[in-house]
Amino acid sequence: MLDLKLRNARIRTVDDRHPRAHTLGVFAGRIFGLDDTVEDLPARTTLDCGGAVVVPGFGDAHNHMAWFGQSLSELDLGGAATLPQVYDAVARRAAGLPADAWVVGSGYDDTVMGAHPHRAELDRAAGGRPVWLKHRSGHMCAVSSEVLRRAGILDGTTADPEGGVVVRDEYGAPTGLLQERAQGLVSALVMPYPVTDLADAVSQASAVYAAEGLTHVVEAGIGLGLIGRSPVEAAAYQLARDRGTLRTRVELMVAADNLHALRSHADDGITTGLDLGLRSGFGDDRLRLGPMKIWLDGSLIGRTAAVSEPFCGHIHGTGVFQDGPEQMRRLVVDAHRAGWRVAAHAIGDSAVDLALDAFAEARRVSPRRDVRHRIEHSGVVRPDQLDRYAELGVVPVPQAHFLYAVGDTMAQALGPGRTPWMYRHRSFLDRGIRVPGSSDRPVAPGAPLLGMQSMVERLSRAGVVLGPDERVTAEQALRAYTLDAAWASHDEDRRGSITPGKHADFVVLSDDPVDVDADRIGAIDVLATFVAGACVHGADALEDSTTTKSPLPMAGLSRPHARSQI
Repeated sequence: MLDLKLRNARIRTVDDRHPRAHTLGVFAGRIFGLDDTVEDLPARTTLDCGGAVVVPGFGDAHNHMAWFGQSLSELDLGGAATLPQVYDAVARRAAGLPADAWVVGSGYDDTVMGAHPHRAELDRAAGGRPVWLKHRSGHMCAVSSEVLRRAGILDGTTADPEGGVVVRDEYGAPTGLLQERAQGLVSALVMPYPVTDLADAVSQASAVYAAEGLTHVVEAGIGLGLIGRSPVEAAAYQLARDRGTLRTRVELMVAADNLHALRSHADDGITTGLDLGLRSGFGDDRLRLGPMKIWLDGSLIGRTAAVSEPFCGHIHGTGVFQDGPEQMRRLVVDAHRAGWRVAAHAIGDSAVDLALDAFAEARRVSPRRDVRHRIEHSGVVRPDQLDRYAELGVVPVPQAHFLYAVGDTMAQALGPGRTPWMYRHRSFLDRGIRVPGSSDRPVAPGAPLLGMQSMVERLSRAGVVLGPDERVTAEQALRAYTLDAAWASHDEDRRGSITPGKHADFVVLSDDPVDVDADRIGAIDVLATFVAGACVHGADALEDSTTTKSPLPMAGLSRPHARSQI
Protein backbone atom coordinates (compact mmCIF):
# COMPACT_ATOMS: atom_id res chain seq x y z
CA MET A 1 0.00 0.00 0.00
CA LEU A 2 1.25 3.46 -0.89
CA ASP A 3 1.74 5.97 1.92
CA LEU A 4 0.45 8.83 -0.23
CA LYS A 5 -1.10 9.20 -3.68
CA LEU A 6 -1.68 12.47 -5.52
CA ARG A 7 -4.21 12.35 -8.31
CA ASN A 8 -5.80 14.82 -10.71
CA ALA A 9 -2.60 16.89 -10.70
CA ARG A 10 -0.64 18.71 -13.39
CA ILE A 11 2.81 17.35 -12.62
CA ARG A 12 5.99 18.74 -14.13
CA THR A 13 8.60 16.15 -13.25
CA VAL A 14 11.72 17.91 -14.63
CA ASP A 15 12.62 14.43 -15.88
CA ASP A 16 12.98 14.34 -19.66
CA ARG A 17 12.08 10.64 -19.74
CA HIS A 18 8.61 11.31 -18.32
CA PRO A 19 8.13 15.10 -18.35
CA ARG A 20 4.42 15.30 -17.48
CA ALA A 21 2.18 13.18 -15.26
CA HIS A 22 -1.20 13.29 -13.52
CA THR A 23 -0.78 10.78 -10.68
CA LEU A 24 2.04 10.37 -8.17
CA GLY A 25 2.66 7.62 -5.63
CA VAL A 26 4.85 7.85 -2.53
CA PHE A 27 6.18 5.00 -0.40
CA ALA A 28 8.72 5.14 2.44
CA GLY A 29 9.66 8.73 1.68
CA ARG A 30 10.45 8.04 -1.98
CA ILE A 31 8.71 8.50 -5.29
CA PHE A 32 7.27 5.04 -5.97
CA GLY A 33 5.81 5.67 -9.42
CA LEU A 34 3.77 7.83 -11.76
CA ASP A 35 0.50 7.54 -13.67
CA ASP A 36 -0.46 3.98 -14.68
CA THR A 37 2.07 2.35 -12.37
CA VAL A 38 0.31 3.74 -9.29
CA GLU A 39 -3.17 4.71 -10.53
CA ASP A 40 -4.88 1.58 -9.18
CA LEU A 41 -2.74 1.02 -6.11
CA PRO A 42 -4.35 1.59 -2.70
CA ALA A 43 -2.94 4.35 -0.50
CA ARG A 44 -3.19 5.29 3.14
CA THR A 45 -3.80 8.88 2.06
CA THR A 46 -5.08 10.09 -1.30
CA LEU A 47 -4.98 13.75 -2.26
CA ASP A 48 -7.18 15.06 -5.08
CA CYS A 49 -5.18 18.01 -6.38
CA GLY A 50 -8.09 19.39 -8.38
CA GLY A 51 -5.81 20.34 -11.27
CA ALA A 52 -3.18 22.05 -9.12
CA VAL A 53 0.41 21.97 -10.34
CA VAL A 54 3.05 19.75 -8.74
CA VAL A 55 6.77 20.33 -9.31
CA PRO A 56 9.93 19.04 -7.60
CA GLY A 57 10.83 20.72 -4.33
CA PHE A 58 12.84 23.89 -4.79
CA GLY A 59 16.47 24.19 -3.76
CA ASP A 60 18.40 27.32 -2.81
CA ALA A 61 22.10 26.80 -3.50
CA HIS A 62 23.24 29.83 -1.49
CA ASN A 63 21.44 31.35 1.48
CA HIS A 64 22.17 32.41 5.05
CA MET A 65 19.64 30.62 7.20
CA ALA A 66 20.65 31.62 10.73
CA TRP A 67 21.29 35.20 9.65
CA PHE A 68 17.85 35.38 8.04
CA GLY A 69 16.17 33.74 11.01
CA GLN A 70 17.76 36.23 13.41
CA SER A 71 16.80 39.14 11.16
CA LEU A 72 13.13 38.25 11.63
CA SER A 73 13.32 39.58 15.20
CA GLU A 74 15.57 42.56 14.41
CA LEU A 75 14.53 46.07 13.44
CA ASP A 76 13.63 45.75 9.76
CA LEU A 77 15.13 48.62 7.78
CA GLY A 78 14.55 47.15 4.34
CA GLY A 79 11.78 49.64 3.60
CA ALA A 80 13.64 52.75 4.72
CA ALA A 81 13.93 55.25 1.86
CA THR A 82 15.63 58.08 3.79
CA LEU A 83 18.07 58.45 6.66
CA PRO A 84 15.47 60.23 8.86
CA GLN A 85 13.27 57.14 8.52
CA VAL A 86 16.14 55.01 9.82
CA TYR A 87 16.77 57.33 12.74
CA ASP A 88 13.07 57.47 13.60
CA ALA A 89 12.86 53.68 13.56
CA VAL A 90 15.91 53.41 15.82
CA ALA A 91 14.38 55.93 18.23
CA ARG A 92 11.09 54.02 18.40
CA ARG A 93 12.87 50.73 19.07
CA ALA A 94 15.17 52.30 21.67
CA ALA A 95 12.24 53.86 23.53
CA GLY A 96 11.05 50.42 24.57
CA LEU A 97 14.44 49.07 25.65
CA PRO A 98 16.51 49.30 28.86
CA ALA A 99 19.17 52.00 28.91
CA ASP A 100 22.03 49.57 28.23
CA ALA A 101 20.25 47.38 25.65
CA TRP A 102 21.48 47.05 22.08
CA VAL A 103 19.40 48.34 19.17
CA VAL A 104 20.00 45.89 16.32
CA GLY A 105 18.59 46.46 12.86
CA SER A 106 19.18 44.96 9.45
CA GLY A 107 18.51 45.50 5.77
CA TYR A 108 19.29 49.19 5.26
CA ASP A 109 20.55 50.22 1.81
CA ASP A 110 22.68 53.33 1.40
CA THR A 111 22.14 53.31 -2.37
CA VAL A 112 18.45 53.96 -1.73
CA MET A 113 18.94 56.57 1.01
CA GLY A 114 21.97 58.29 -0.51
CA ALA A 115 24.29 57.70 2.44
CA HIS A 116 25.02 55.46 5.42
CA PRO A 117 23.69 56.24 8.89
CA HIS A 118 26.17 58.38 10.89
CA ARG A 119 27.14 57.54 14.43
CA ALA A 120 26.28 61.00 15.77
CA GLU A 121 22.67 60.68 14.58
CA LEU A 122 22.46 57.13 15.90
CA ASP A 123 23.68 58.39 19.28
CA ARG A 124 20.88 60.96 19.37
CA ALA A 125 18.21 58.54 18.16
CA ALA A 126 19.09 55.78 20.62
CA GLY A 127 19.94 57.95 23.63
CA GLY A 128 23.53 56.75 23.73
CA ARG A 129 22.68 53.04 23.56
CA PRO A 130 24.82 50.71 21.44
CA VAL A 131 23.35 50.60 17.93
CA TRP A 132 24.29 48.05 15.28
CA LEU A 133 22.65 48.41 11.86
CA LYS A 134 23.56 45.74 9.32
CA HIS A 135 23.70 46.63 5.64
CA ARG A 136 21.59 44.46 3.36
CA SER A 137 24.77 43.17 1.63
CA GLY A 138 26.26 41.76 4.83
CA HIS A 139 29.56 43.39 3.88
CA MET A 140 29.24 46.51 6.03
CA CYS A 141 27.41 47.94 9.01
CA ALA A 142 26.77 51.28 10.74
CA VAL A 143 27.26 51.56 14.49
CA SER A 144 26.92 54.16 17.22
CA SER A 145 29.69 55.78 19.23
CA GLU A 146 29.11 53.43 22.15
CA VAL A 147 29.87 50.44 19.94
CA LEU A 148 33.02 52.13 18.61
CA ARG A 149 34.08 52.86 22.19
CA ARG A 150 33.61 49.27 23.33
CA ALA A 151 35.50 48.04 20.26
CA GLY A 152 38.49 50.25 21.06
CA ILE A 153 38.14 52.32 17.91
CA LEU A 154 37.50 55.74 19.46
CA ASP A 155 40.60 55.71 21.66
CA GLY A 156 42.78 54.25 18.94
CA THR A 157 43.67 51.04 20.80
CA THR A 158 42.28 48.91 17.94
CA ALA A 159 43.76 49.08 14.45
CA ASP A 160 41.88 48.43 11.23
CA PRO A 161 41.92 44.65 10.70
CA GLU A 162 43.42 43.21 7.53
CA GLY A 163 40.71 42.96 4.91
CA GLY A 164 38.54 45.54 6.70
CA VAL A 165 38.04 49.29 6.77
CA VAL A 166 36.96 51.62 9.59
CA VAL A 167 35.61 54.52 7.53
CA ARG A 168 36.70 57.96 8.68
CA ASP A 169 35.74 61.51 7.69
CA GLU A 170 38.09 64.19 6.36
CA TYR A 171 39.27 64.92 9.90
CA GLY A 172 40.15 61.31 10.62
CA ALA A 173 37.17 60.68 12.91
CA PRO A 174 35.26 57.39 12.54
CA THR A 175 31.83 57.86 10.94
CA GLY A 176 30.44 54.62 12.35
CA LEU A 177 30.67 52.72 9.05
CA LEU A 178 32.61 49.45 9.20
CA GLN A 179 33.35 47.54 6.01
CA GLU A 180 34.17 43.89 5.37
CA ARG A 181 36.29 42.31 8.13
CA ALA A 182 36.13 45.43 10.29
CA GLN A 183 32.64 44.20 11.18
CA GLY A 184 34.33 41.57 13.28
CA LEU A 185 35.16 44.30 15.79
CA VAL A 186 31.42 44.52 16.51
CA SER A 187 30.53 40.85 16.31
CA ALA A 188 33.28 40.08 18.82
CA LEU A 189 31.29 42.12 21.37
CA VAL A 190 28.12 40.02 21.06
CA MET A 191 29.12 36.62 19.72
CA PRO A 192 28.99 33.71 20.05
CA TYR A 193 25.23 33.49 20.23
CA PRO A 194 23.74 30.68 22.35
CA VAL A 195 23.05 27.51 20.38
CA THR A 196 19.44 27.50 21.60
CA ASP A 197 18.89 31.01 20.20
CA LEU A 198 20.44 30.01 16.87
CA ALA A 199 18.30 26.88 16.74
CA ASP A 200 15.23 29.07 17.24
CA ALA A 201 16.38 31.32 14.38
CA VAL A 202 17.02 28.35 12.09
CA SER A 203 13.57 26.95 12.91
CA GLN A 204 11.86 30.26 12.11
CA ALA A 205 13.74 30.50 8.83
CA SER A 206 12.87 26.91 8.00
CA ALA A 207 9.15 27.59 8.42
CA VAL A 208 9.38 30.51 5.98
CA TYR A 209 11.34 28.39 3.53
CA ALA A 210 8.80 25.58 3.61
CA ALA A 211 6.01 28.10 2.96
CA GLU A 212 7.89 29.15 -0.20
CA GLY A 213 8.36 25.61 -1.49
CA LEU A 214 11.98 25.11 -0.46
CA THR A 215 12.91 21.54 0.42
CA HIS A 216 16.72 21.87 0.34
CA VAL A 217 19.01 24.81 1.09
CA VAL A 218 22.73 25.39 1.28
CA GLU A 219 23.81 27.51 4.24
CA ALA A 220 26.69 29.59 2.85
CA GLY A 221 29.10 29.87 5.75
CA ILE A 222 28.91 28.75 9.40
CA GLY A 223 31.21 28.98 12.40
CA LEU A 224 33.94 31.59 12.43
CA GLY A 225 34.35 34.17 9.70
CA LEU A 226 32.55 37.07 8.07
CA ILE A 227 28.98 35.99 8.83
CA GLY A 228 29.40 33.14 11.32
CA ARG A 229 27.24 33.13 14.45
CA SER A 230 29.18 30.77 16.70
CA PRO A 231 32.21 28.47 16.54
CA VAL A 232 29.76 25.63 17.33
CA GLU A 233 27.07 26.80 14.90
CA ALA A 234 26.48 23.34 13.43
CA ALA A 235 25.08 22.32 16.80
CA ALA A 236 22.18 24.73 16.29
CA TYR A 237 21.12 22.91 13.13
CA GLN A 238 21.40 19.57 14.88
CA LEU A 239 19.30 20.90 17.77
CA ALA A 240 16.64 22.19 15.37
CA ARG A 241 16.57 18.80 13.72
CA ASP A 242 16.32 17.01 17.07
CA ARG A 243 13.39 19.27 18.00
CA GLY A 244 11.61 18.39 14.75
CA THR A 245 11.56 22.01 13.58
CA LEU A 246 14.03 21.75 10.70
CA ARG A 247 11.58 21.47 7.82
CA THR A 248 14.15 21.57 4.99
CA ARG A 249 17.17 19.52 4.08
CA VAL A 250 20.28 21.56 4.84
CA GLU A 251 23.85 21.48 3.57
CA LEU A 252 26.32 23.48 5.67
CA MET A 253 29.24 25.33 4.12
CA VAL A 254 32.08 25.60 6.62
CA ALA A 255 33.77 29.02 6.59
CA ALA A 256 37.48 28.86 5.78
CA ASP A 257 38.31 30.51 9.13
CA ASN A 258 37.35 27.23 10.84
CA LEU A 259 39.98 25.17 9.03
CA HIS A 260 43.35 24.73 10.71
CA ALA A 261 46.54 22.73 10.38
CA LEU A 262 46.14 18.98 10.87
CA ARG A 263 48.61 16.18 11.51
CA SER A 264 48.05 13.05 9.45
CA HIS A 265 50.02 10.36 7.66
CA ALA A 266 52.23 11.71 4.89
CA ASP A 267 50.34 9.62 2.33
CA ASP A 268 46.99 11.21 3.27
CA GLY A 269 47.78 14.65 1.93
CA ILE A 270 45.57 16.15 4.65
CA THR A 271 47.39 19.15 6.10
CA THR A 272 44.42 21.50 6.54
CA GLY A 273 40.85 20.86 7.67
CA LEU A 274 38.61 20.13 10.63
CA ASP A 275 39.44 17.84 13.52
CA LEU A 276 38.91 14.12 12.84
CA GLY A 277 39.32 14.78 9.13
CA LEU A 278 35.66 15.73 8.65
CA ARG A 279 35.01 17.18 5.20
CA SER A 280 32.39 17.76 2.52
CA GLY A 281 29.77 15.00 2.50
CA PHE A 282 29.86 14.10 6.19
CA GLY A 283 26.29 13.68 7.48
CA ASP A 284 23.15 12.38 5.84
CA ASP A 285 20.44 13.45 3.41
CA ARG A 286 18.84 15.72 6.03
CA LEU A 287 21.89 17.56 7.38
CA ARG A 288 25.44 17.35 6.14
CA LEU A 289 28.66 19.26 5.57
CA GLY A 290 29.01 20.92 2.20
CA PRO A 291 31.92 22.88 0.71
CA MET A 292 34.53 24.93 2.47
CA LYS A 293 33.52 28.58 1.95
CA ILE A 294 36.21 31.19 1.35
CA TRP A 295 35.53 34.90 0.79
CA LEU A 296 37.90 36.26 -1.84
CA ASP A 297 36.49 39.79 -2.21
CA GLY A 298 33.71 42.13 -1.11
CA SER A 299 30.43 43.25 -2.68
CA LEU A 300 29.18 45.11 -5.71
CA ILE A 301 26.74 47.10 -3.60
CA GLY A 302 29.55 48.41 -1.44
CA ARG A 303 31.98 48.76 -4.38
CA THR A 304 34.40 46.44 -2.56
CA ALA A 305 34.30 43.58 -5.09
CA ALA A 306 37.74 43.05 -6.65
CA VAL A 307 37.50 44.22 -10.27
CA SER A 308 40.15 44.63 -12.96
CA GLU A 309 39.00 48.11 -13.98
CA PRO A 310 37.89 50.83 -11.53
CA PHE A 311 34.28 51.23 -10.59
CA CYS A 312 32.49 54.18 -12.14
CA GLY A 313 33.24 57.11 -9.84
CA HIS A 314 36.91 57.58 -9.03
CA ILE A 315 36.54 57.31 -5.26
CA HIS A 316 35.70 53.61 -5.39
CA GLY A 317 38.83 52.20 -7.04
CA THR A 318 39.05 48.49 -7.83
CA GLY A 319 37.70 46.95 -4.62
CA VAL A 320 39.49 44.74 -2.12
CA PHE A 321 40.60 41.17 -1.53
CA GLN A 322 39.64 39.74 1.84
CA ASP A 323 43.18 38.51 2.44
CA GLY A 324 46.44 38.15 0.55
CA PRO A 325 45.70 36.49 -2.82
CA GLU A 326 48.58 34.03 -2.47
CA GLN A 327 47.44 33.00 1.00
CA MET A 328 43.87 32.47 -0.19
CA ARG A 329 45.03 30.53 -3.26
CA ARG A 330 47.10 28.24 -1.06
CA LEU A 331 44.15 27.58 1.26
CA VAL A 332 41.91 26.62 -1.69
CA VAL A 333 44.53 24.14 -2.92
CA ASP A 334 45.08 22.67 0.55
CA ALA A 335 41.33 22.24 1.11
CA HIS A 336 40.96 20.55 -2.28
CA ARG A 337 43.84 18.18 -1.48
CA ALA A 338 42.15 17.30 1.83
CA GLY A 339 38.97 16.22 0.02
CA TRP A 340 36.83 19.32 0.38
CA ARG A 341 34.68 20.85 -2.27
CA VAL A 342 35.40 24.56 -2.29
CA ALA A 343 32.96 27.44 -2.64
CA ALA A 344 34.82 30.65 -3.40
CA HIS A 345 32.96 33.93 -2.91
CA ALA A 346 34.07 35.92 -5.95
CA ILE A 347 31.99 38.82 -7.22
CA GLY A 348 34.45 40.98 -9.16
CA ASP A 349 36.22 39.66 -12.24
CA SER A 350 39.64 39.89 -10.56
CA ALA A 351 38.35 37.67 -7.76
CA VAL A 352 36.92 35.29 -10.38
CA ASP A 353 40.40 35.11 -11.95
CA LEU A 354 41.87 34.23 -8.56
CA ALA A 355 39.27 31.49 -7.98
CA LEU A 356 39.74 29.97 -11.44
CA ASP A 357 43.52 30.03 -11.11
CA ALA A 358 43.32 28.36 -7.69
CA PHE A 359 40.98 25.64 -8.96
CA ALA A 360 43.24 25.01 -11.95
CA GLU A 361 46.24 24.59 -9.67
CA ALA A 362 44.27 22.34 -7.32
CA ARG A 363 43.32 20.08 -10.21
CA ARG A 364 46.93 19.96 -11.43
CA VAL A 365 48.53 19.08 -8.08
CA SER A 366 45.80 16.69 -6.88
CA PRO A 367 43.47 15.41 -9.65
CA ARG A 368 39.97 14.50 -8.49
CA ARG A 369 37.09 13.46 -10.70
CA ASP A 370 33.93 15.57 -10.96
CA VAL A 371 34.62 17.71 -7.90
CA ARG A 372 32.23 20.57 -8.76
CA HIS A 373 34.01 23.39 -7.01
CA ARG A 374 31.90 26.55 -7.05
CA ILE A 375 32.25 30.27 -7.53
CA GLU A 376 29.62 31.90 -5.35
CA HIS A 377 27.93 34.89 -7.00
CA SER A 378 30.14 35.02 -10.13
CA GLY A 379 28.94 38.61 -10.18
CA VAL A 380 31.12 40.06 -12.97
CA VAL A 381 32.37 37.49 -15.46
CA ARG A 382 34.30 38.68 -18.51
CA PRO A 383 33.76 36.92 -21.85
CA ASP A 384 37.27 35.41 -21.73
CA GLN A 385 36.50 33.77 -18.36
CA LEU A 386 33.43 31.82 -19.48
CA ASP A 387 35.27 29.00 -21.23
CA ARG A 388 37.50 28.49 -18.18
CA TYR A 389 34.43 27.65 -16.08
CA ALA A 390 33.58 24.91 -18.58
CA GLU A 391 37.17 23.68 -18.88
CA LEU A 392 37.59 23.35 -15.11
CA GLY A 393 34.07 22.06 -14.38
CA VAL A 394 33.42 24.98 -12.03
CA VAL A 395 29.83 25.68 -10.94
CA PRO A 396 28.73 29.34 -11.09
CA VAL A 397 26.24 30.31 -8.37
CA PRO A 398 24.75 33.70 -9.36
CA GLN A 399 21.67 35.29 -7.78
CA ALA A 400 19.24 36.42 -10.47
CA HIS A 401 16.93 38.31 -8.12
CA PHE A 402 19.78 40.70 -7.29
CA LEU A 403 19.00 42.22 -10.68
CA TYR A 404 15.64 43.41 -9.38
CA ALA A 405 16.56 44.05 -5.76
CA VAL A 406 19.82 45.99 -6.29
CA GLY A 407 20.55 45.77 -10.01
CA ASP A 408 20.26 49.48 -10.71
CA THR A 409 23.03 50.45 -8.30
CA MET A 410 25.20 47.56 -9.49
CA ALA A 411 24.81 48.72 -13.10
CA GLN A 412 25.79 52.25 -12.06
CA ALA A 413 28.91 50.89 -10.41
CA LEU A 414 29.94 48.90 -13.48
CA GLY A 415 28.85 51.18 -16.30
CA PRO A 416 27.26 50.13 -19.61
CA GLY A 417 30.34 48.28 -20.87
CA ARG A 418 30.39 45.76 -18.02
CA THR A 419 26.69 45.52 -17.13
CA PRO A 420 26.14 42.67 -19.67
CA TRP A 421 28.70 40.61 -17.71
CA MET A 422 26.67 40.86 -14.51
CA TYR A 423 25.13 37.74 -12.93
CA ARG A 424 25.14 35.80 -16.18
CA HIS A 425 22.99 32.77 -16.92
CA ARG A 426 22.44 32.08 -20.64
CA SER A 427 26.17 32.34 -21.45
CA PHE A 428 26.88 29.55 -18.96
CA LEU A 429 24.11 27.33 -20.32
CA ASP A 430 25.36 27.84 -23.87
CA ARG A 431 28.68 26.29 -22.76
CA GLY A 432 27.04 23.32 -21.11
CA ILE A 433 27.49 24.74 -17.60
CA ARG A 434 24.64 24.14 -15.19
CA VAL A 435 23.48 27.08 -13.08
CA PRO A 436 21.74 26.36 -9.75
CA GLY A 437 19.10 28.72 -8.43
CA SER A 438 19.99 30.68 -5.32
CA SER A 439 19.10 33.84 -3.42
CA ASP A 440 21.81 34.91 -0.93
CA ARG A 441 18.91 35.61 1.43
CA PRO A 442 18.59 37.88 3.40
CA VAL A 443 20.66 40.09 1.08
CA ALA A 444 17.71 39.81 -1.34
CA PRO A 445 14.24 38.23 -1.02
CA GLY A 446 14.62 34.47 -1.29
CA ALA A 447 11.34 33.07 -2.61
CA PRO A 448 12.31 30.70 -5.45
CA LEU A 449 9.42 31.79 -7.67
CA LEU A 450 10.68 35.38 -7.50
CA GLY A 451 14.12 34.14 -8.46
CA MET A 452 12.69 32.27 -11.43
CA GLN A 453 10.86 35.35 -12.62
CA SER A 454 14.10 37.35 -12.49
CA MET A 455 15.93 34.67 -14.47
CA VAL A 456 13.35 35.02 -17.23
CA GLU A 457 12.90 38.82 -17.15
CA ARG A 458 16.20 40.22 -15.78
CA LEU A 459 14.34 43.42 -14.91
CA SER A 460 15.71 45.96 -12.46
CA ARG A 461 13.49 47.81 -10.03
CA ALA A 462 13.59 50.76 -12.47
CA GLY A 463 12.27 48.53 -15.25
CA VAL A 464 15.58 48.19 -17.12
CA VAL A 465 16.47 44.83 -18.67
CA LEU A 466 19.99 44.12 -17.41
CA GLY A 467 21.86 41.85 -19.80
CA PRO A 468 19.00 40.84 -22.12
CA ASP A 469 21.16 38.19 -23.80
CA GLU A 470 21.42 36.38 -20.45
CA ARG A 471 17.67 35.75 -20.14
CA VAL A 472 16.52 32.12 -20.01
CA THR A 473 13.21 30.35 -20.52
CA ALA A 474 10.81 29.63 -17.69
CA GLU A 475 11.49 25.92 -18.08
CA GLN A 476 15.22 26.53 -17.67
CA ALA A 477 14.53 28.68 -14.62
CA LEU A 478 12.48 25.88 -13.05
CA ARG A 479 15.28 23.43 -13.77
CA ALA A 480 17.76 25.81 -12.10
CA TYR A 481 15.80 25.75 -8.84
CA THR A 482 15.23 21.99 -8.91
CA LEU A 483 17.48 19.57 -10.79
CA ASP A 484 20.42 21.93 -11.31
CA ALA A 485 20.39 23.00 -7.66
CA ALA A 486 20.53 19.31 -6.74
CA TRP A 487 23.33 18.71 -9.24
CA ALA A 488 25.46 21.48 -7.71
CA SER A 489 25.41 19.47 -4.47
CA HIS A 490 26.06 16.08 -6.13
CA ASP A 491 22.45 15.14 -5.35
CA GLU A 492 20.98 14.78 -8.84
CA ASP A 493 20.46 11.02 -8.32
CA ARG A 494 18.52 11.60 -5.09
CA ARG A 495 16.43 14.73 -5.62
CA GLY A 496 15.65 17.55 -8.03
CA SER A 497 13.08 15.77 -10.20
CA ILE A 498 9.95 13.73 -9.65
CA THR A 499 11.48 10.41 -10.63
CA PRO A 500 10.78 6.96 -9.17
CA GLY A 501 13.36 6.15 -6.52
CA LYS A 502 14.19 9.75 -5.64
CA HIS A 503 13.21 11.53 -2.45
CA ALA A 504 9.53 12.46 -2.40
CA ASP A 505 10.26 16.20 -2.16
CA PHE A 506 7.69 18.20 -4.11
CA VAL A 507 5.59 21.35 -4.09
CA VAL A 508 1.93 21.94 -4.90
CA LEU A 509 1.38 25.26 -6.72
CA SER A 510 -1.66 27.26 -7.73
CA ASP A 511 -0.37 27.64 -11.30
CA ASP A 512 2.35 26.46 -13.66
CA PRO A 513 5.49 28.65 -13.61
CA VAL A 514 6.36 27.48 -17.12
CA ASP A 515 2.98 28.33 -18.66
CA VAL A 516 2.04 31.64 -17.00
CA ASP A 517 3.22 35.02 -18.26
CA ALA A 518 6.70 35.79 -16.94
CA ASP A 519 5.50 38.72 -14.84
CA ARG A 520 3.15 36.40 -12.93
CA ILE A 521 5.64 33.71 -11.91
CA GLY A 522 6.51 35.33 -8.58
CA ALA A 523 2.82 35.68 -7.65
CA ILE A 524 2.06 31.95 -7.86
CA ASP A 525 0.88 30.57 -4.51
CA VAL A 526 2.66 27.70 -2.80
CA LEU A 527 -0.22 25.56 -1.57
CA ALA A 528 1.75 22.77 0.07
CA THR A 529 5.31 21.51 0.45
CA PHE A 530 6.37 17.90 1.02
CA VAL A 531 9.74 16.56 2.17
CA ALA A 532 10.22 12.77 2.04
CA GLY A 533 6.48 12.45 1.45
CA ALA A 534 5.58 14.35 4.65
CA CYS A 535 3.74 17.66 4.52
CA VAL A 536 5.88 20.43 6.03
CA HIS A 537 3.65 23.31 4.89
CA GLY A 538 0.00 23.64 3.92
CA ALA A 539 -1.59 20.63 5.62
CA ASP A 540 -4.71 22.59 6.55
CA ALA A 541 -5.19 23.60 2.92
CA LEU A 542 -5.22 19.96 1.90
CA GLU A 543 -7.76 18.61 4.38
CA ASP A 544 -10.85 19.11 2.23
CA SER A 545 -9.13 17.45 -0.73
CA THR A 546 -7.84 14.41 1.15
CA THR A 547 -9.34 10.98 1.70
CA THR A 548 -7.41 9.02 4.27
CA LYS A 549 -7.07 5.70 5.97
CA SER A 550 -4.56 7.50 8.23
CA PRO A 551 -3.72 11.18 8.77
CA LEU A 552 -1.83 13.13 6.13
CA PRO A 553 1.88 12.43 6.71
CA MET A 554 3.57 15.32 8.51
CA ALA A 555 7.20 15.62 9.54
CA GLY A 556 6.57 15.56 13.29
CA LEU A 557 5.42 19.18 13.12
CA SER A 558 2.45 21.00 14.46
CA ARG A 559 0.16 21.98 11.63
CA PRO A 560 1.50 25.13 9.93
CA HIS A 561 -0.78 28.01 9.06
CA ALA A 562 -2.28 27.53 5.59
CA ARG A 563 -2.39 30.57 3.33
CA SER A 564 -4.12 29.03 0.31
CA GLN A 565 -6.71 26.46 -0.61
CA ILE A 566 -6.55 23.97 -3.42
